[in-house]
Amino acid sequence: MTLPESDWTARAAAYRERAEPYVRGRLERRARGERHPVDDFLFEYYGYSPARLTRWHPGVGTLLAGDAADAYLELGAYRRFDAYGGAAYGGAVGADPARLAHRVDGLRWIRDLLALTATRPAKLDCFGLHEWAMVYRQPADAVRHEAWPLRLGSAGTDTVVETHQIRCTHHDAYRFFTDDAAPRNALRPTRANQHDLEQPGCLHAGMDLYKYAAKLVPYGDSDLMLDCFDLARDLRDLDMRASPYDLGDLGYEPVRIETADGKAAYVREQRALADRAALLRRRLLADVERVLAWCP
Repeated sequence: MTLPESDWTARAAAYRERAEPYVRGRLERRARGERHPVDDFLFEYYGYSPARLTRWHPGVGTLLAGDAADAYLELGAYRRFDAYGGAAYGGAVGADPARLAHRVDGLRWIRDLLALTATRPAKLDCFGLHEWAMVYRQPADAVRHEAWPLRLGSAGTDTVVETHQIRCTHHDAYRFFTDDAAPRNALRPTRANQHDLEQPGCLHAGMDLYKYAAKLVPYGDSDLMLDCFDLARDLRDLDMRASPYDLGDLGYEPVRIETADGKAAYVREQRALADRAALLRRRLLADVERVLAWCP
């Protein structure tokens, strides 16, 4: 499919307009030397820059007509097509499927992870304790987000960890547990067993949908990637409100998971976010399959 210049430039502008509010605060804080534990996390943890987030891509199989498309040729993964698949394209610009050859194994890994995760029931009994396990028995000046105080103090935080069963299923959360907290987890998540343990109720598994959508760039669906970013932002919001940190100065009301009411509130939000993630996971799985179909 070839998009006329007027069509694709309008789509690119609409995408930029949607993405811009996400990046504006990030750029302003960076200029002031400030950091935000919720709004900056996705940029820092996943390493996808504001400039890249605001750039729309048509996805593999869609070509861009017109002189403005020449700007995409500077991005490295694009080329000009005079003909492809038996159709004449008249010099339109698109992502080059030939460059997908070295990405097949990685794409299949993502596809299999998404597919397996989608078959499992959501586990809703972790209560966000992974963030507590990351600061267990740590001095106040050594915690991960040292700029923000622990709302129960170090001793109170340790007590919460010691009086709960930790059931973290996600490797990229578990690997940040303190040495004293790691043996308290019911599982031993690793990269090697991620396909066996990933489950759809996990906040980090939901956030990672954004990571996998970003890995499809420039061949995947940009609008889907931004949908995943939006979900990941809301998941991080719950993640930090349920954490041991006091973010009251930023306007965040804590989800007090150390109480029965707090646990119930956490599960309600977790279930709603897991339902959103399930829909995006299906869309992302279909997009990965589509990209794989273009691999040489």
